[in-house]
Amino acid sequence: MTARIQAVLLDLGNVLIFHDNQLLFRCMGERAGISAPEVEARIGGRLWNDVHRGELEPDEIRSAVCGALGLNLSSDQFGELWNCHFRVNEPMVRQVEGLVGKVKLGALSNTNALHTGHFQAQLPILKAFDQLLFSHELRMMKPEPAIFIEALRRLGTPAEATAFFDDIPEYVEAARSLGLRAERFRSAADFPTQLRRLGLGGR
Repeated sequence: MTARIQAVLLDLGNVLIFHDNQLLFRCMGERAGISAPEVEARIGGRLWNDVHRGELEPDEIRSAVCGALGLNLSSDQFGELWNCHFRVNEPMVRQVEGLVGKVKLGALSNTNALHTGHFQAQLPILKAFDQLLFSHELRMMKPEPAIFIEALRRLGTPAEATAFFDDIPEYVEAARSLGLRAERFRSAADFPTQLRRLGLGGR
């Protein structure tokens, strides 16, 4: 018998809030006078990983990224640039509002302190979530099994009773391998159908 869903765990980027890393790299490149691929080459890899694992404090992120790109930006200037590529997925927010009080809600995101501050200002719905799990606070990242195990521990629900939505197939498969009822998120329009398949109503 299939377990009843007790919790819904959601990625943030491209689920509740759209993000476009290529736009970020273009905007930073325009500011630095270099190409978007060059920006990605300079801040990707080790630095990008350290940022999202919480190895750097917010001002250290600004210093490291600006140093890599040859920029001199204040905290406010950098924050505006660093968060330029986000746009709230309003239809999805309305869908999630319909789940409040019906199941436990959790967010699970590979992100950093400067982005989470932006998310929380742009997404007041997060105040209704039972758990917010951010890679930079946990010092682990999807698709590592440990981050999903920690999410289940904090939610207090078994894997088979926990739905997980992410737009990245690799992360969906990692969650499934641990027994979560994982679905690839495609759009707010498809979300109600996915919920119904899991035995949950949707708007």
